[in-house]
Amino acid sequence: MAGPNEAEIRAAAGNVARIGRVGGVAVKDGAVQVSLEVDPDRAQEAGAERRAVEDALAALPGVTSATVVLTAEHPGPAPDRPSGAAAGRTSGRIELPGVKSIVAVASGKGGVGKSTVAVNLAVALARQGLAVGLMDSDIFGPSLPRMMGIAGKPALAGEKTLLPMRKWDVACMSIGFLISEETAMIWRGPMVMSAVQQLIGDVAWGELDILLIDMPPGTGDAQLTLSQRVPLTGAVIVSTPQDIALLDARRGIAMFRKVEVPVLGLVENMSVFICPHCGKGTHIFGSGGARAEAEKLGAPFLGEVPLELELRLRCDAGTPAAVDDSSPSGQAFREIAARLWQQVENRRATGPAPPRIVME
Repeated sequence: MAGPNEAEIRAAAGNVARIGRVGGVAVKDGAVQVSLEVDPDRAQEAGAERRAVEDALAALPGVTSATVVLTAEHPGPAPDRPSGAAAGRTSGRIELPGVKSIVAVASGKGGVGKSTVAVNLAVALARQGLAVGLMDSDIFGPSLPRMMGIAGKPALAGEKTLLPMRKWDVACMSIGFLISEETAMIWRGPMVMSAVQQLIGDVAWGELDILLIDMPPGTGDAQLTLSQRVPLTGAVIVSTPQDIALLDARRGIAMFRKVEVPVLGLVENMSVFICPHCGKGTHIFGSGGARAEAEKLGAPFLGEVPLELELRLRCDAGTPAAVDDSSPSGQAFREIAARLWQQVENRRATGPAPPRIVME
């Protein structure tokens, strides 16, 4: 059955919307996404309207899923940062009951393998016996479904709460579960942030020892807003040894420190290329750059991940290298995950550390 066209979608949404105004509309293979533009002062009461519009759209013939995002910011100062997640939402903050620690995996730029590191760290932490969640906050380029080898759509718990998809003992959520791989997300900043907040806050994560958030690359509005809205235990910065990548890694560290999010450590990805034929290593992007940068900035160095063919093949096949730590990259992720968890436990035991002044 053919799905509705844009005019029919706008009409159905407009018949229900009273507070908001229908903005962007996207439809692909029965999956409908609509933005609802609301006055920021009425964003709190617009939640019920969002759900009503989703119900109206889901009832249209040919619609397999309907997602409505609110394009409104939640101004106001952030309250004191808790050490873990607590119940409820206040002043635009996203609080996750049952989640003990939340760690952002970030990079100053794209192309350094941040998502690869996030996925494998999640699997490695789960193999250590921890209850682990992984949230893909990259709306424009979600890669979690492919890297984790997960297909299908998440089920609902109650009316509008999503149940995370599970694979490799990791609870996962990504907008990639709700749209096809070919769908282009042509959304503005407020639409993106509304979707990200729903994918974090409207999910039944359950009891987790740690939730990793695969941050979008860069240090723009999305990264800043996430850092301010989510009670982060800390952040992990991913970089290659290359000087140009380290420049952007510094910006990422500076951003987190600006919003008082502890930097739990740096990970050097693509540290050495391992030849699949002879097994010898070649430092294509330089050597030891992230370790030296960590020492310079007073941040922990968590470890190095080699660039090897098996790692790429496993990512494409949906079987993370951390599933089997017999490979060099799998062993590296196991060791890095152990060091990261030690940093998390240290933070929980000692609380925030005093600021450290680095003289250059």
